[in-house]
Amino acid sequence: MERFPTLQRIPPRPPMFQPERTPAYSTSLGEAYRGDSLELLAKLPDNSVNLFLTSPPFALQREKEYGNKSQKDYVDWLTQFARVVHRKLRDDGSFVLDLGGAYRKGVPARSLYNFRVAIRFCDELGFFLAEDFYWYNPSKLPSPIEWVNKRKLRAKDAVNTVWWFSKTEWPKADVTKVLTEYSSRMKELLKDPAGFYSPKKRPSGHDIGDGFGKDNGGAIPSNLLQIPNSESNGQYLSGCKSVGAQQHPARFPAKLPEFFIRFLTAPGDLVVDFFAGSNTTGAVAEAEGRRWLALDDRLDYLAASAFRFLPRDATATEMKSVYGRIASGEAVSLRTPGRQVELALR
Repeated sequence: MERFPTLQRIPPRPPMFQPERTPAYSTSLGEAYRGDSLELLAKLPDNSVNLFLTSPPFALQREKEYGNKSQKDYVDWLTQFARVVHRKLRDDGSFVLDLGGAYRKGVPARSLYNFRVAIRFCDELGFFLAEDFYWYNPSKLPSPIEWVNKRKLRAKDAVNTVWWFSKTEWPKADVTKVLTEYSSRMKELLKDPAGFYSPKKRPSGHDIGDGFGKDNGGAIPSNLLQIPNSESNGQYLSGCKSVGAQQHPARFPAKLPEFFIRFLTAPGDLVVDFFAGSNTTGAVAEAEGRRWLALDDRLDYLAASAFRFLPRDATATEMKSVYGRIASGEAVSLRTPGRQVELALR
């Protein structure tokens, strides 16, 4: 018998896409599926998903091992997914898409593919751009090498565009769930508002009233998200190392999906990542009490992503057992005792 009761061999509830396929693994709140994401998305009920959140393979000049389309074909390729997403999204739901920038082939001029994606989705599919976000990764290595490191012609590319699309002009959102820490100056102001400002209309047109000095528990965040992507340890990486599994080469940090999951959903809502990779999105959704689905066409990536849901004291032997069973095609349950939450779509 295995030491952890969470590692059951038979899923205790019907899988989402039964009878066509069973999940690679399931937890108390979610399921991870290996397959063609476009086909799996089409099987979801219409108007059922609260948040689609994903980071697809970017449109780069050189082909990566995890698969990516050329800039020429990219917008058409991604639009076919977005067309299905629009049908499956609830009217108050959101679709958050992380896209890295790129240069045109052979010249130090930027590609506009990520902006064409946003325009195409809105003009052709009926999405609304609720807000544009920019993820600044201060730990990102200088790139592209040719224009930054070698020829010294450009600054390093350290910002991704993150488009927040919605199905209507009024998606569900609550910015109070993602407040940031006040600046040191604001903290001083809150201690003595009268000593820092007097309520009046400013030359800029802003009317600064008495409520400006109220402590709201934090500051409203900006649309520039500064999140380093510099994880060097953790459950996922240690698990990959212990079993000799390949780490997904393009993971985003947990703080990125955490921001949007808290901002745009409530506990019990359904979050779907259809380019799941190492399943950071599902792990964050689980921690935040949201239901989740992870879809990816690489079983080895999904098998390794299960490490995110194992107990912290899982041994190398136990990790190898879980990885091997999933990689061999066995459906594995990683449910947490006491959290038997029904996953049926509402």
